[in-house]
Amino acid sequence: MVTVKYFKALADETRLRLFRLLMNYEFNVNEIVSIMDMGQSRISRHLKILTDTGLLTSRRDGSYVYYNSVSSNELSDLIRFVDKSFARYNEFREDRVRSESLIAERKTRMQRFFNNIAEKWDSLRHDVFGNFDLNGKIIEKVENGRVAVDLGCGTGELLLALAARSDRVIGVDSSPNMLKQARMKTASIDSRVDLRLGEMEHLPIRDGEADLAVASMVLHHLVAPAAGLREIHRILKPGGKLLIADFEKHDIEMVREKCGDPWMGFAQGEIEKWLIDAGFILSGTDRFEVRHGLQVNLFLSSK
Repeated sequence: MVTVKYFKALADETRLRLFRLLMNYEFNVNEIVSIMDMGQSRISRHLKILTDTGLLTSRRDGSYVYYNSVSSNELSDLIRFVDKSFARYNEFREDRVRSESLIAERKTRMQRFFNNIAEKWDSLRHDVFGNFDLNGKIIEKVENGRVAVDLGCGTGELLLALAARSDRVIGVDSSPNMLKQARMKTASIDSRVDLRLGEMEHLPIRDGEADLAVASMVLHHLVAPAAGLREIHRILKPGGKLLIADFEKHDIEMVREKCGDPWMGFAQGEIEKWLIDAGFILSGTDRFEVRHGLQVNLFLSSK
């Protein structure tokens, strides 16, 4: 039986701690070693067992391999059981505290990066996209509506275009300096623009507040992209639309360094699975060539 295989794999305290740790966040081996305070060879051995059993998944990103728990209906009951049953034990609580501290450090570094390059951001984007008009491709798929949300709005270029199709637009970004640039850029339509400081995983937006959400070149900056998609699902009205634009998976380190990317793009199927798991209905995907051999996927889905 498949279930017996899972329980055999988890019949070890280290593997149980690893599985619970990776149910919430994705980490590479060095990060896991730091969180659990164990030797790398020991951690790697147990990660292989959990991965071979089908409890964990791994992905290579540059020189790092990241691990996360497998998301499937088959494992949902087991994940809930492990999460609740072991929360009270010291080792598991300490793993959670250290992991959240590491995640907070990641987010602080990312916010500092974007605060420092806010005034140069439009120029950096042009270096990557050249004359390709990604915002134009997005707007082609936008219908007139009441409330549109630009998630990770940056300096506000897309907000201006969305405002032409919406009664009200909300821009959310985790960088105060980016919002400062967006505020200057949207000054002429200030009465219809609502700029909010916040993170994609915890959006400062009410349940069902938006008719349309756009996440343009944002997911690859997130610690937990799948969690961000679940949060977007929450803020959309039933039938609301979601547009996602992001890089197809690549190996171009220059782009990571220039744009501060923790993820080097995503395989098309990866984002499609996250969308379905989050409760979205996928309508279609387009792919575009940009500079440096990069490709951008544009996903349209609805709640």
